[in-house]
Amino acid sequence: MDRRAWIQRVGLGFVAAATSAKLWAVETIERLDSEWRKLLTPDQYYILRDEGTEPSGSSLLNQEHREGEYRCVGCDLRLFTSAMKYESGTGWPSFFDKIEGHLQTKRDFKLIWPRTEYHCARCGGHQGHVFDDGPKPTGLRWCNNGLALKFVPKAVGKSQG
Repeated sequence: MDRRAWIQRVGLGFVAAATSAKLWAVETIERLDSEWRKLLTPDQYYILRDEGTEPSGSSLLNQEHREGEYRCVGCDLRLFTSAMKYESGTGWPSFFDKIEGHLQTKRDFKLIWPRTEYHCARCGGHQGHVFDDGPKPTGLRWCNNGLALKFVPKAVGKSQG
C-alpha cells in the first residue's frame, strides 16, 4: 500500500471514530439561574447548583428497591439503573456503576483531603462523590444525593427504550 492510500485509510478511520463518538455524546443544556430556581425546589437547587449535600439517611430513595432507572432531577438524563444500586450503609443512595457517558467528574478540595465529585453530563447538576470502597465488579461507590435524583419505575410489560 502506498503512503497516500495508507493516509486515506487511516484518515477515514479517524472520521468514523469521531462520528461514532459524537453519536453517543450527551448534548448539554444551559439554563439561567432564574430558570433553575423556578424548576427546582430550594433543597434541590442547593444540591444541584450550589454543590451541596443532603443529610445522611434523609433520602426516601434509600428504601427504593423496585426495578427502574435513577435520573437527574434537573434534566431527566438516565444516570443509574436499579441493577447498579446497592446498600452501602452510608445513608445515601449508592451505586457500584453508572450509565457510561452520563456523568462527568472533577476534583473537589472543599474538605481537607481531595475527593472526586461528579455531575450530570447534560445539565451540569452536582450529584455526589465517587469513592473506591465499593463492591465488585467495579470497586466504586457512586454516592448520590437522593434529592438530585428521581426514580422512574420500570413499566410492567413495556420496554423503556
